[in-house]
Amino acid sequence: MTGRRHTRSTFLPTRTGPVTRALRAAAAAVACASLAAGCGVVPGTTGGSGDDPIKVMTWAPMDTGATDKPGMPAFAQAYERWINAHGGIDGRKLKVLVCNEHNDMVGAAKCARRAVQEEVVAVVGSYSQYADSFFPPLEGAGIPYIGGYGITTAEFTSPLSYPVNGGQPALLAGLGRKLATACGPVTLVRPDSIAGDELPALLDSGLKAGRHAASGDQRAAEDATEYSAQSERALQRSTAHSGEEGCVVPALGDRTDIFMDSFRRARDDYPRVRAATVLGSVDQTVIDASGGRSGPYEGAYITGWYPVASDPRWEGMKKVIKEQAFLDNRIDPADAGVQTTSIAYTAFTQVVERLGDGEVTADTVRGALDKGVTVDTGGLTPLLRWEFSGKLAAVGFPRLVNADVTLQVVRDGRLVAAEKGFVDVTRTLLDADLG
Repeated sequence: MTGRRHTRSTFLPTRTGPVTRALRAAAAAVACASLAAGCGVVPGTTGGSGDDPIKVMTWAPMDTGATDKPGMPAFAQAYERWINAHGGIDGRKLKVLVCNEHNDMVGAAKCARRAVQEEVVAVVGSYSQYADSFFPPLEGAGIPYIGGYGITTAEFTSPLSYPVNGGQPALLAGLGRKLATACGPVTLVRPDSIAGDELPALLDSGLKAGRHAASGDQRAAEDATEYSAQSERALQRSTAHSGEEGCVVPALGDRTDIFMDSFRRARDDYPRVRAATVLGSVDQTVIDASGGRSGPYEGAYITGWYPVASDPRWEGMKKVIKEQAFLDNRIDPADAGVQTTSIAYTAFTQVVERLGDGEVTADTVRGALDKGVTVDTGGLTPLLRWEFSGKLAAVGFPRLVNADVTLQVVRDGRLVAAEKGFVDVTRTLLDADLG
């Protein structure tokens, strides 16, 4: 352990901060002189009984050459066109602002400050690894963060966060449960950072649930340009017991594909070893870019948050893409970022609908969420309901309300379901040794 803190990490450490509640919009229902004159929107609010659209923001890194998620803001804009073409949200137009987060802390902070300046009512379906940069401005303005990608710990601790998936904690616990029955020795390759120090306990919680020995914990630099030495050590550990097929689990965020390139070259000199990882490190776009069926992920187990892209429950998302973004090659329906943004906008739309004829402000949206509004995602997740402190508060994840994961496998270059249905890892996480 180096003791350093590296902010570009697979799983960021917990950040907490004071929440300064925004002042409630005053006199929202001030009587109008006449119906003919119409009722205007109180300054600083959005989407009351006037004509102003409901304004939200979606951000993600774009054009960085590293971790890019252009499909997330692109889908958000397609959703804006689709919902407005179908009458808006209860007759109110939706306005989506997008921001390039640039995959750095300065960019994340700029996007958050712009959200505050633009007086958006929520940040919806976004991706950023820099929670320490974007949460303070949002918390200061009382703007809810709905459906982040699940890549930072703060998304499961901030009272302004309303996640739609279980992030890395659920994925690693679920992966451990599967590998307990499928693998001999398991080696985890993870970032050599304070953030990375949390990952072994999460994977081992699943292994322990399946009566499997703990994983071998192998640290690796996050900023390496190749991982040949780490691949050799992982292969040596995972083939230590003859007759048992070992498993290597790289969890290096956007460096996982670099590790797998080194791993592919080294694995021919060892007995068969299965690779396994989590959706936060790999998705269909990464598998495609690495060679598909001839690439290093073929046969790998991967835990995900949602059903595979071919599942009919995704038809609603695909309808939006077909009607409003058919030729937009930034939007891949198999991409976990696009899927998360779609679910986040589903949640936001339902929350606004529950407000009825009332004002739509950051305060009223947050109030509805905090009062326990239930969101139905059509089976893509369990029913979502955010409480001030959920079941997993005892292990440091008070905002984690969806601990369901799916098990997938790369077959012929495509992510397909390895098992039917979801696995709930709430109990597994509660038993994790995260001290």
